Amino acid sequence: MHSYETHKASTDEVIETNYHHRRHSMTPPRNFLHALGRSLQNTLESGIAKVSIHGDPPVYKPNSFPWVAGVEAGWPLIRGELDQVMKFRDQMPSFHEILKEAGTITRDDQWKTYFLSGIGMDCSENAKRCPETKRLLGKIPGVKTAFFSILSPRKHIPAHRGAFNGVLRLHLGLMVPEPKEKCRIRIANDFHNWSEGKALIFDDSYNHEVWNDTDGYRVVLFVDFARPLKQPYHSLNETILNMASVAPFLREAGAKQNAWERTFYTDN
Repeated sequence: MHSYETHKASTDEVIETNYHHRRHSMTPPRNFLHALGRSLQNTLESGIAKVSIHGDPPVYKPNSFPWVAGVEAGWPLIRGELDQVMKFRDQMPSFHEILKEAGTITRDDQWKTYFLSGIGMDCSENAKRCPETKRLLGKIPGVKTAFFSILSPRKHIPAHRGAFNGVLRLHLGLMVPEPKEKCRIRIANDFHNWSEGKALIFDDSYNHEVWNDTDGYRVVLFVDFARPLKQPYHSLNETILNMASVAPFLREAGAKQNAWERTFYTDN
């Protein structure tokens, strides 16, 4: 077993719905236009899945990506920088305070973020404090978003899915509290546990859900990177992702992140 443990849902962990697909929502479309939008996105995502170099599973084998070993090897350096960052955890913004769309799955202050890069974001002040983390992020082709994702004890993130399967997600375990089986993520129909220094790579467009049912903080380096596709689709996908910087919700998120950095580093 490489970087994480996985198991099927047991009778004590019943999943009433089969999530082994890209389900947009737990609710039906609101109207005809909403249904049409979902249909078009399903068609686009099906096409992306067909030209994906590594197939279309919910979770990927880390050794499918040659850069993973180098990132994992450098994890103690990332952890050292995280330890310094964690000293001001309470002053960090909650996820929904940066990206308002996250308010559909979290509204409290128990999911903190420390952004190092993001589409349309200037995270230079944060990045200055984490030079080794930024260096190791440079080993990952097509990074679009990167931040320390900090879940407080007893935090639950309900079932949801990502916006677009043109990216894949890396979770590099940095702080994983015990008992490990109480700190877990469900991706499609399987449960996974993080391990410190090990990578979990998955397609977040599959329905997923997170629990930290421990008394400790769970922290991962959360990275979204361009999904490797056959050419010319890979270049087209990169273009689409880079164009997202003009989207109003990402411009708003970038402005909020910049405002937080200015305030925090002026006061500290």
